[in-house]
Amino acid sequence: MELRKGQKIALNENLLKIIFERNSGALDIDMAAFLLQSTGKVKGDEDFVFYGNPRHISGSVTHCNDDSVEIDLTKIPRHVEKISITATIYEADERKQNFSKISGAVLRLKDFYGTEIATFAPERFTVETAIVLGEIYRYKGAWKFNATGAGYKGGLAALCNDFGIEVSDEMTAPPPPPPQKTYSNNQKFEQPKKIELRKGQRVNLIKRGSTLGEIVINLNWKRPPQNSGFFGQFLNRGIDLDLACLYELKDGRAGAVQALGNLFGSLTNAPYIALDGDDRTGESEGGENLRINGKFVNKIQRILIFTFIYEGAANWEEAQGVVTVKCPGSPELIVRMDEYGSENKTCAIALLENVGETFSVEKIVRFYHDSKEMDEDFDWGLRWTVGRK
Repeated sequence: MELRKGQKIALNENLLKIIFERNSGALDIDMAAFLLQSTGKVKGDEDFVFYGNPRHISGSVTHCNDDSVEIDLTKIPRHVEKISITATIYEADERKQNFSKISGAVLRLKDFYGTEIATFAPERFTVETAIVLGEIYRYKGAWKFNATGAGYKGGLAALCNDFGIEVSDEMTAPPPPPPQKTYSNNQKFEQPKKIELRKGQRVNLIKRGSTLGEIVINLNWKRPPQNSGFFGQFLNRGIDLDLACLYELKDGRAGAVQALGNLFGSLTNAPYIALDGDDRTGESEGGENLRINGKFVNKIQRILIFTFIYEGAANWEEAQGVVTVKCPGSPELIVRMDEYGSENKTCAIALLENVGETFSVEKIVRFYHDSKEMDEDFDWGLRWTVGRK
């Protein structure tokens, strides 16, 4: 996709590499990233990533030897609302240089596999010595990219002053020449193996090849401690925690997949979601699994993963429920049911929403009296009756 200045796109990938290509051998150009709060300022100097501070403390943004920037959206700190990607000319005033001398400039966004997501060719400049090339920003819990192309006079110092950084002599000192690193379409950068989601955090599943493949959502929980002795047979009632989901298809059809009512679903026919087991004790090593056929992602609008206590007291702390989302090519997503105060027996755990050709996964962990109350909160519109299994 070729972007125009001011054009915005949703980012459906979690791992990005941003490259600023140009035909300007006479200019010594440096890329940098400013991790900004809602105020438009950095929280501290550590939120300025450049050749002198090449890796953010969170591991979310890295300045590479080939003067590109790598970004892991799953690691962005909570206080960061926007990341400004910039380019400046080293010693522009002393060398009497500006961006009017640049030619063939293109900003390239690539995913984890080196596949190009979008390009942006900034407009020609005149006296500017610094450019905000683009901005990655949060919007309703998701990430978007804005092709900015805004020029500044005053170089790096002007950018730093605007973003709340005090420039020192050490900061502007040139680094030793780094070894050059090439970047091809087949080159990958490191991907995390597991990501533990925070409440409200969204992560997009990575599409590998033409489809997502099978997505497995696993619920594991622990059986509460058992009472021994004569009264144990009366007290050890245990707890039966059931994994289930609500689904809404693109054609408007909606329903539930759950053991209650024997609604186990189907992988090959609508809703393309199936429940493969019912662990009534918490002792099954594999727990319970919902499977989603990623070949039909274009037919599914959204899926709400939830669990409910079919039998036993609402003691969520003893259950220690953990949901894991597994998708080929993506890190495992861990959602812990880590809020224990509720006496309600139904918990909405995670929401999967269609974002083009993949799903975003958001941690919810919100408790309800029953499925009907949860349905109303998410505006699903189903009719509920009492059921048994």
